[in-house]
Amino acid sequence: CLATLIIMLVGDTYTLINYVSFINYLCYGVTILGLIVLRWKKPKIFRPIKVNLLIPITYLAFWAFLLIFSLYSEPIVCGVGLIIILTGVPVFFLGVYWRNKPKCVNRLIESMTCWGQKLCFVVYPQCGSVEEE
Repeated sequence: CLATLIIMLVGDTYTLINYVSFINYLCYGVTILGLIVLRWKKPKIFRPIKVNLLIPITYLAFWAFLLIFSLYSEPIVCGVGLIIILTGVPVFFLGVYWRNKPKCVNRLIESMTCWGQKLCFVVYPQCGSVEEE
């Protein structure tokens, strides 16, 4: 988010749209690839909607063409888009992967989560409400 704000302040809107479109293409393709991997590795799990595998494979073929064409035509924009995505890796390791965090880090993460929930008017659903007790 911070990298996007900096790019938005420094760059023009057209470039920002290119960054976001490349990131979207990349995320959509990885999602469809995950669908195919799950269909292959866990064929028995419940799926509310099941489509023929020809549809996601065809989508991935077009996705690969778009991604390769984007990388060929605008490598700098794609590189910056990848850097924007990779800025989330340290956040993942600090917030999710690192299990034995000191209490001060846990308190910081909890306060940032609470602040973000208040800012965006989002609350994680809890198991029981106060009225039920």
